[in-house]
Amino acid sequence: MSTVNTGLSTINLICVPTPEQDKAIAFYESLGFEKRTDDEFGGGYRWIEVYPPVGTTGIALAPPQPDSGPVVPMQTGITLTTADIDATHAAMRQLGVDVDAEVARMGEPVPPMFWFRDPTGHTLMVVEV
Repeated sequence: MSTVNTGLSTINLICVPTPEQDKAIAFYESLGFEKRTDDEFGGGYRWIEVYPPVGTTGIALAPPQPDSGPVVPMQTGITLTTADIDATHAAMRQLGVDVDAEVARMGEPVPPMFWFRDPTGHTLMVVEV
């Protein structure tokens, strides 16, 4: 297969369908995310972007597509990192976040990790680096 220089360079945003945007904003802000964009656009929809304290890739809390039916919670594939998995897990439990009961420890080369669910029910992962 040949390659072509497309000019692509980074991942900027990951869009997650979010029917209750204000609830999602409060949730992500409680985890330390910063809301950087909250703009209205056609049809009364809002475009919202939240970013973790470090890094340049954000999560767009996007309104569901019109006539798409109810949002079904999904495994997002979003992986967040922490230097102390146990402290992060404990802090998220204390906040009342829907986290796995325990940190998964599968052994080398897999880092310790756990999953959590946002208010829509979408699943994200946290790994220790």
